[in-house]
Amino acid sequence: MLRSKLVTDYMTPLSRLIVFYPEQSILEAISLLIKHKISGGPVVNKYNELIGMISEKDCLRVLVDSLYNEMPPGKVEDYMSKSLEVVRSDQSILQVAEKFLATPFKRFPVVDQDGNLLGQISRADVLRATNDIPMH
Repeated sequence: MLRSKLVTDYMTPLSRLIVFYPEQSILEAISLLIKHKISGGPVVNKYNELIGMISEKDCLRVLVDSLYNEMPPGKVEDYMSKSLEVVRSDQSILQVAEKFLATPFKRFPVVDQDGNLLGQISRADVLRATNDIPMH
């Protein structure tokens, strides 16, 4: 059953995503994470192209840098993860579940065949898909 369920059916679409920008203050990004009760999100450039991800863990580096190393907080681009793992909107939920099991990530950006950002899928979204399957 999970093989027939697609990422596109369970992902959060781009129109509902909180996105971040490289030139944005990291303190503003932290405020958005807290305000929206999210653990991270995609970073896009001025053309809305995916260039990174920012997470709570990335933001914890701000505390270390500013408190321990006495460095002033910087921008999102100073802390974001630039190496990206993505999934396609036409992949099955089962494939994404396997990818979550093989990586430490809590979310993946969802792209189309051309690499355009369409949304995001989280572990919770995958669990929601399994909830739609009748269990015996």
